[in-house]
Amino acid sequence: KVFRFLAVGGTGFVVDAALLTTLHAGLGIDPYAARIVAILVAMLVTWRLNRAFTFEGGQSGQAHEALRYGLVGFVAASVNWLVYAACLYFGGIAPLVALAAGVIAGMAVNFIGYDRFVFRKGRGAQPKA
Repeated sequence: KVFRFLAVGGTGFVVDAALLTTLHAGLGIDPYAARIVAILVAMLVTWRLNRAFTFEGGQSGQAHEALRYGLVGFVAASVNWLVYAACLYFGGIAPLVALAAGVIAGMAVNFIGYDRFVFRKGRGAQPKA
């Protein structure tokens, strides 16, 4: 499960980085605002991929699952964005390097929250091998 989560996360990272680069470097949008848009799009992509490949969806339907995913994602994205912003503001680090630092910071929050809260199964369910 962890390897599938990392593969989906890698895809989300590519989406996040590509959109951040397009919005900031390509269109001249502020790197802080561009990152918010990039995180939201990457979160949508990873929800669908995690649902299909990593956690097999939850038992309560997609609407409730999407709400839980959004809540966990908001907490993780907040950690992610705060680390990103701190790297830019205090460290003068390039946006893509700051993005990587933010993604790493939010990864544990995402995995634990998605596994235990968003895509949880019934008590006796076995995790996907």
